[in-house]
Amino acid sequence: MPMIPLASSVKNLNRLQQIARVLARHGFGHILGRMNLASHLPLRKLFVSDHPEATLTTGESVGKRLAQVCTELGPTFVKLAQMFSTRPDLLPDEIINEFRKLQDQVPPFEHAEAMTIVAEEIGGPIESRFSWFGDSPIACGSIGQVYLARTRDDEEVVVKIRRPGIEEVVQQDLHLLKWMAGAAEQWIPELARFKPLQIIEEFEQLLKREMDYIGEASATTRFAEAFTEDSHIKIPKVHWDLTSRSMLTLERISGENFETLLANDDKTIDRHLLARRLADAYVKQFFDMRLFHADPHPGNILIRPPAQIGLIDFGQAGTISDEVAGQLVLLIVAMVYRETEVVVEILADQGAVPSDTDTKALSRSLRQLLDKYYGLPLKRLDLVTIFSEIADVIRMYNVTLPREMVIVLKTLTTVAGVALKLDPELDLLGIMSPRLKGLIAKRFSSRRIAKTLAVSTWHIASILKNAPAQLRAFMRKAGTGNWQINIRHENLDRLINELDRSSNRMSFSIVIAAVIVGSSVVISSNAKIPIVDIPLQWVGIAGYLFAGILGVSLLWAIIRSGRLS
Repeated sequence: MPMIPLASSVKNLNRLQQIARVLARHGFGHILGRMNLASHLPLRKLFVSDHPEATLTTGESVGKRLAQVCTELGPTFVKLAQMFSTRPDLLPDEIINEFRKLQDQVPPFEHAEAMTIVAEEIGGPIESRFSWFGDSPIACGSIGQVYLARTRDDEEVVVKIRRPGIEEVVQQDLHLLKWMAGAAEQWIPELARFKPLQIIEEFEQLLKREMDYIGEASATTRFAEAFTEDSHIKIPKVHWDLTSRSMLTLERISGENFETLLANDDKTIDRHLLARRLADAYVKQFFDMRLFHADPHPGNILIRPPAQIGLIDFGQAGTISDEVAGQLVLLIVAMVYRETEVVVEILADQGAVPSDTDTKALSRSLRQLLDKYYGLPLKRLDLVTIFSEIADVIRMYNVTLPREMVIVLKTLTTVAGVALKLDPELDLLGIMSPRLKGLIAKRFSSRRIAKTLAVSTWHIASILKNAPAQLRAFMRKAGTGNWQINIRHENLDRLINELDRSSNRMSFSIVIAAVIVGSSVVISSNAKIPIVDIPLQWVGIAGYLFAGILGVSLLWAIIRSGRLS
């Protein structure tokens, strides 16, 4: 079984049964069987099948059925699908496109309950801190809902209130998801390379940060401070005195959805200037701040003519470490100059390329893809499509990028696509070039090389220093016979279970045969049972019936297992 224990509480078991039923109903029962999940569920044979042929054939695509599963299972699974929609390196477009359609389709919780939470968080009646508070939410999600309000200083604000009880629901689902991910990693080899347990643990951290509004408020403040000197980029101010883990109060920023303005062909917008400022803002986030707005969809970018940009909703803010920043720069430069061997080496340094991957074939496939777009004018480039095609190639070779790198590339591609829609002639490489050159110069500076050399020398010296003592300890153990070789088996549990099931069926068959033989002996007798004076043949007939029932049940179990032939 997986390393993460499954709590035996009735609540967890009921939730696990619900997850199993929903998965089986949408045609994924065979996965439950392979994960050995069915053995932990009572009456499992009623809704879980052990073989792929018994899954439902609804005629719907896998992506659509997975999206339906997540919708039925609630907020945690919807959030998980939304996270996977940003991972084209893990899932094909068919599934990702269905996941992108998922929204937090949950009804709002009671207004009175929301007002109670606000009163508790501000430590007094609402009227003491707000001159007006909206009667209904303007937006509602699985984590919380949003209200318009006005402070006592007559400032319009946006108030986000966390859904009551959501932490307990999410915590239970995360516990079960980690258990199931561990089971998938153990029982399904083709999924193990994706490291599902690591993905769920990253998702857990992401979801916990999203539920804690202090983190979002802190990220918003950092962005606001970074763009203080830029009057063209507007970030909402945080009202810290009206903010807590369960409640977030932000300045309300006015503006229109940029896609709406583009669709209406608003002549008051300076497209060239707007595209330049948007690109500059995100280049600054990526290469200067090392903190970026990771959810740049149209609803989170507000435009005020002629070219003022408002960024809102920093619940998803990504960070870039020095190591990833350096690798990202080298990756971009290598792809621009079509040095695919360097691209593969960078991916290998990140541990993204499995040892059995044909790196030459991977490099050749990437070169063919880059050659396809060589010389094409920037205005003709569809960066979203190119990114999707690159993801298809690396997925074909079982390359799994670190999530941090994927989110950076995804956000960069999305923003670049938006900027090119505004101004097809925009020189994105020209905007990024100064920072790219600066980071490359810093990475290969004499000071950086000297520091790396010093650290490497220390590691080598440490190894040489400890080697004699470690060799002597090894020889001492070998001489005294205490030297041991530990062998750890993997994926033999399934074989053991199969042997156990086969031996049980064989024992069951022997019992049936014994009942039939015994019944045959008894039925040929003319004796009667003492006291009740019943012919002994009736006992033999009852034995035949009993053996028949057992035989039919055994045959049905074999048919259900898919191993009749």
